[in-house]
Amino acid sequence: MFWKTKEFNTARKRMTVSALCASVLLTTQTAFAHVFPSQQEPASGATVSAPAQVRITFNGPLEPAFSSLTVTDAAGKPVTTSKASIDAKARDVISVPLSELAAGQYTVHWVAVASDGHRTHGDYTFDVK
Repeated sequence: MFWKTKEFNTARKRMTVSALCASVLLTTQTAFAHVFPSQQEPASGATVSAPAQVRITFNGPLEPAFSSLTVTDAAGKPVTTSKASIDAKARDVISVPLSELAAGQYTVHWVAVASDGHRTHGDYTFDVK
């Protein structure tokens, strides 16, 4: 009976360790598949003087062709002056210049596509005093 031998127990332990290692690697890979904001300027919920740009740093590199960042006023009208761009030296940073903003609430809409193709998106608001 092979399953009662020392060789079988050793093989079973190796298979268990291998399976554990594989599951850790797969979990880690899945966790890094999506990118999310790690810093927002202006910050979510902040009240600021009129900013010249909105800048978001993500927790991983972005795919420039598919990532975007727009800002709208309280009526839903875009207030961005041009298309958002990803920093060539820091591929985890996207920013968009703004026109002169009047007092009020503004909504930032972002779409982040990771370099592996996974997409996330979100919105947040800030106020201009």
